[in-house]
Amino acid sequence: MLFDGKDVSCILPYDPPQRDAETAGLFLLNRKRASISGVQEKVGMLVDGGALRLAQEGEQSTHILKPVPRDLKNAVQVPANEHLTMQIAREAYGITTADNGLVFFKDGSPAYLTRRFDVKPDGGKWAQEDFASLAGRTRNMDGSDFKYRYSYEEAGQLVRTYVPAWRIEIERFFAVVVFNYLFSNGDAHLKNFSLLEGESGDFLLSPAYDLINTRLHVADTDFVLDKGLFADGFQSPYCKTEGHPGKTDFLEWGARLGISPTRCEKLLAPFLEPQARVEAAIESSLLAPSEKRGYWFMFRTRLNRLNERR
Repeated sequence: MLFDGKDVSCILPYDPPQRDAETAGLFLLNRKRASISGVQEKVGMLVDGGALRLAQEGEQSTHILKPVPRDLKNAVQVPANEHLTMQIAREAYGITTADNGLVFFKDGSPAYLTRRFDVKPDGGKWAQEDFASLAGRTRNMDGSDFKYRYSYEEAGQLVRTYVPAWRIEIERFFAVVVFNYLFSNGDAHLKNFSLLEGESGDFLLSPAYDLINTRLHVADTDFVLDKGLFADGFQSPYCKTEGHPGKTDFLEWGARLGISPTRCEKLLAPFLEPQARVEAAIESSLLAPSEKRGYWFMFRTRLNRLNERR
């Protein structure tokens, strides 16, 4: 899926940029040319023969590489964490995600690789708008926290406003937000949701991307958007008592998005069960043993909260 069936080496022809000045210079030059947003270091790559290399000036990158980041706890675990979380989303819960994999620098250190879904087979670009743009939120107008100053209820209204087939896409949005909560993704801000142009010219919710268990690396809150699920600060009795949302909160949130109660129950059902594929994926991942235990414990904790178990 990453390379349309082509045999491409998982070993990059570079040393890690943190350890090699020449590679660091090449990566810095690539980032200056790229328009890829986000705090984590990202560089554009393309396939050349049977290997991946940095895209050069005038070339359209087809993949995004994310090396081990700086200034995070357990930073070396970040690529494996993101790869695991993305795979669980797709394989255990049927969420459409960006194609992704793990690759390695010459010294064996890992990096996360994902295929750009906004690039057409002929090298052209599909139009894409992230939710911050759709909401009219910018750094200049709304300050450095512009992508956090919202609620998931308001974000869902963006889907209803800009997507003709919103009844289908709002259910996909619902599933991704529930997944982010269940797997402790504190990076689900407005720029990590987007609409993507389809072949018919209509806009649909883009494949999910940047899914990661952030609590392995930072002490974050249940939701990164400052208003949480609801625009008006609603909390169910369970949430008021326990301090965390549960099933009742997500059912209320789904109703406000325009999803019927029956559909909400059906959409939420897979997230209330301890999917066997989750444990198997964690165990077979490249996370260190201690991080595997932490990942599993956090998943079980959120699962109990979703089921409103005290």
